[in-house]
Amino acid sequence: MFTRSIVLLFGLLFFPLGAFAAATGETIASSSTMNLTNTGAGWFCVGLFVIAYAFVMLEEKLHLRKSKPVLAAAGIIWVIIGGLYTQHEQSALAEQAFRHTLLEFAELMLFLLVAMTYINAMDERGLFNALRGWMIKKGFSYRQLFWLTGFLAFFISPIADNLTTALLMCAVVLKIAEGEKAFINMCCVNIIVAANSGGAFSPFGDITTLMVWQAGKVDFFTFFHLFIPSLINFLIPAAIMSFFIANKKPHKDAEDLFLETLTYKEGAFPIMFLFLATIASAVLGHILIHMPPVLGMMLGLAYLKLYGFYLRKKGIVDLKKAELASSDFISNKDENPITKVPLPFDVFQPLARLEWDTLLFFYGVIMCVGGLGFMGYLTLLSESLYGNFSETVSNVSLGLVSAIIDNIPVMYAVLTMAPDFSNGQWLLITLTTGVGGSMLSIGSAAGVALMGQARGYYTFAGHLKWTPVVALGYFASVYAHLWLNQSLF
Repeated sequence: MFTRSIVLLFGLLFFPLGAFAAATGETIASSSTMNLTNTGAGWFCVGLFVIAYAFVMLEEKLHLRKSKPVLAAAGIIWVIIGGLYTQHEQSALAEQAFRHTLLEFAELMLFLLVAMTYINAMDERGLFNALRGWMIKKGFSYRQLFWLTGFLAFFISPIADNLTTALLMCAVVLKIAEGEKAFINMCCVNIIVAANSGGAFSPFGDITTLMVWQAGKVDFFTFFHLFIPSLINFLIPAAIMSFFIANKKPHKDAEDLFLETLTYKEGAFPIMFLFLATIASAVLGHILIHMPPVLGMMLGLAYLKLYGFYLRKKGIVDLKKAELASSDFISNKDENPITKVPLPFDVFQPLARLEWDTLLFFYGVIMCVGGLGFMGYLTLLSESLYGNFSETVSNVSLGLVSAIIDNIPVMYAVLTMAPDFSNGQWLLITLTTGVGGSMLSIGSAAGVALMGQARGYYTFAGHLKWTPVVALGYFASVYAHLWLNQSLF
């Protein structure tokens, strides 16, 4: 298929779309939505997506941002679809399909935009640095640090999402255990497993759970049936790995690294409570008035902007007072008063710090998968997968696939297939795609991010060493879900 795709790539450059679509010699029906699965255009688009995703997986080696190849692939796929449907005088169908897929992404992007803005605002106010400083000052041993960062990752990720939580915990480990390569690698594996596990039982913990909730497949509180299976997925690998950690403490001078971060700026805790109020707005709006969760999140952004207005006005006043005080400054022994006053809060600063590459990557993936689904490939995949195997076997297998291919396209493909699942099966595919990526470092956004953050300490090979242990937790969590939640099937 790969060779054929390369040939078709050059064919696209030199032949009109009509001839390209008929490369297999088959006729495309023009009376309704066209099935393009057995056409040259269809196979080209599949090959293009495979090539684009190969570039995504090689991001660490090529230093090519993951959004670039999928954005290009998404654009080309929909150009081909639009061209073919225009030739058959069905351009309205293609336009409607594109707008529908774009709307799904828009809801997801705005939801993530608000959540990421709050996380960045709390970070700017020093809340996370204060947490890191407290952990370092306590002087925990390596084994205690291993368990503490793991549990914090598990319980923070349901609110702050698995990627943000993994980066935060990794920063702590890197500061405390600098130079301890084996320990840092082991901690990174544990943090990824814990963050992905914690994110699996909350709609806010992972993109896949958010997608399932926004699609209305599972109610908000039903996700919490996955708490014990998710906890098992984290505890089993962590318990085994902890036996390989020497019970010693970091160097004493590490305690001084973050003493200055024990303080935080004004507004840190109010912003945290506003974030919780935003989550409550999204949940209650969805449950009580049946509006999309993104409505509550955008309302929550208004909370932050209004409070940010107050902080900014107050900050400007404090800064002016400090400037007046500094004009009367005489003694060289004292600290200049103006250096003690933080710059006024600017809500657009957290917005500017958003991970735009990640958001654009989500756009590319969703549009690519949406385009392939419109061509008919997801229907074909659904019939092949769920028609020949049981739903449970198929969903567990897709979780294993998500260790190689990121869980986002896997989950979006399942949602687009729209299988008639029970709550138990929807929870199963949420669990397996959420935690299955923990088996390899490239299987989740958290793993890819930590390979960059802990470069030289945490590697693909270093993670692969613990894959059998992580897989043990994966299958144990699946069994726990099938046993504990059998009434949902």
